[in-house]
Amino acid sequence: MIDNQFTSTAYYQSVAEEKISGTHCKACGALHLPPRPICPRCLSDDVEWVEFGGKGVLKAFTVVYIAPTVMIAAGYGRNNPYVAGIVQLDEGPCISAQILGLDMAHPETIAIGAPLSATFVERGEGEAKKKFLAFQA
Repeated sequence: MIDNQFTSTAYYQSVAEEKISGTHCKACGALHLPPRPICPRCLSDDVEWVEFGGKGVLKAFTVVYIAPTVMIAAGYGRNNPYVAGIVQLDEGPCISAQILGLDMAHPETIAIGAPLSATFVERGEGEAKKKFLAFQA
């Protein structure tokens, strides 16, 4: 799995392994995603890795028409928008990610509270290929 370095590099290594890893504060019980080396709630550094189950609900979203470079390379843009959202995992923490399986042409049909499941998408080619966390409706 991953080492005890609670860094973004370690987090993205877990995503490459198709896992959602965060931290659990042993002092106050708080869960954090992405992982934190120090608990922002109680400031303890007594944290450990925890793996989340990948189920959650949609808390907020936006339909993106003006995409950043990485999403343009994946085929998104003005004529092919995508949904970015905030997902609250069943365990409690929230994370932002692309939301797949929604009707971008009719955003009024997208429901806050909709159940979602984690999925992993690959983008890039060759040495630049990476996995990213997304959620599926």
